[in-house]
Amino acid sequence: GISNIVMYNAWALFSGIGHTVNYLVAQNYGANTMKQGVERTYIAFYLCALAGVLVFLIGWFTNDSILRLMGGSPELVGAGSDYLGIRFYAMVFSIFTFAFHGFFRGIEDTKTPMITSLIGNLAVILFTYTLTYGRWGFPELGLAGAGWAILIGEGISFLLSFYVYFIRLHTRYQTRAKVKLNLAESRLILRESSKLGFQEFALSISMFIFTMFVTRLGTHALAANEIALNVMGFGFMPAFAFATTATILVGQEIGKGERLAARRWGTDTALLGSFIMFVLGTVEFFFAEPIARIYTDDPQVYALTAFLLKISAYLQIFDGLLMIYSGGLRGIGDTSFLLWSSLLLSWFLFLPLSYLLTFVLDLKSVGAWVSLYMFIMVYGVTVMTRYYRVDWLSLQAKAAHEP
Repeated sequence: GISNIVMYNAWALFSGIGHTVNYLVAQNYGANTMKQGVERTYIAFYLCALAGVLVFLIGWFTNDSILRLMGGSPELVGAGSDYLGIRFYAMVFSIFTFAFHGFFRGIEDTKTPMITSLIGNLAVILFTYTLTYGRWGFPELGLAGAGWAILIGEGISFLLSFYVYFIRLHTRYQTRAKVKLNLAESRLILRESSKLGFQEFALSISMFIFTMFVTRLGTHALAANEIALNVMGFGFMPAFAFATTATILVGQEIGKGERLAARRWGTDTALLGSFIMFVLGTVEFFFAEPIARIYTDDPQVYALTAFLLKISAYLQIFDGLLMIYSGGLRGIGDTSFLLWSSLLLSWFLFLPLSYLLTFVLDLKSVGAWVSLYMFIMVYGVTVMTRYYRVDWLSLQAKAAHEP
């Protein structure tokens, strides 16, 4: 669990590279300027390489220190040190794979990311079982075996994506062409990747602190919180899918110069995504306790979990709106707004409100959960309002000289 928190924050910081490739390539695809799209992707790969070296060194030298900093006992540090280090090595592949997937999605190839992810995750499941417990002639490596399983799965996803990009797509897009380092384009990719990465990082850090608040409420509260977040993750997945779709469709229409069509695609995607979130929310509201009891038979935990699910069931529609309209704003390259809204609302609304409701007003878990969804509601409305207040008629595809 501690390693997952660390890796999520690390991934968030470097996820901006893949998001940037996604929206810029979508614009290039719409404008029929894919030579530039390939050049931009190569520059993103150079950034991935730098990020990969940094991540590898962190995993090699600091995994013990990170676990101690997180408050781990000597037993936890001893058991988890190798595992966390291997997770960092696996992330080197993850950073590249997310950039590959950004390119594929930008050219409307959403099937390749799906297939490579499925194969990679099936490999994770298989090797977690065989390497952790020593089945079918494999060595019994314990927790470290689970780490190696993730490394193998991420490596497989990377190799499959590598093959598709450099072999299968070469004839159509000349993906093996030599690309000189263009300073203006390099600054654009670095700037956009930094903004989108820090946007995700601000959210992930605030969620980490939120979890620390809940941890202080005791074991039952923490268990209920983690189960409820896990259940709400079923809403996060389709919301992420619709958000990526919005980025692709909006970005492509901007590239074509069809600005009003771009805005309409974002609206249609949000309407369909909201309907899906409404259906999921209805199921979670009326079946909250049976869902909670799938995870635990502790009455205190499943009763509190059910109550938290009922609070968030329909409010998660705003989570969908937040993600989908953020995807639309990425499609037009409005990354500065996404960065600053994330920073300001996470640190000056969510965390103070969470502390106030949880501890000062002593609402405990309910206060924490209400603060989370009040934050998501305000954030979703803010991003949606921005989407419709943009001067769409003046929009252009992102150029290297733009701020």
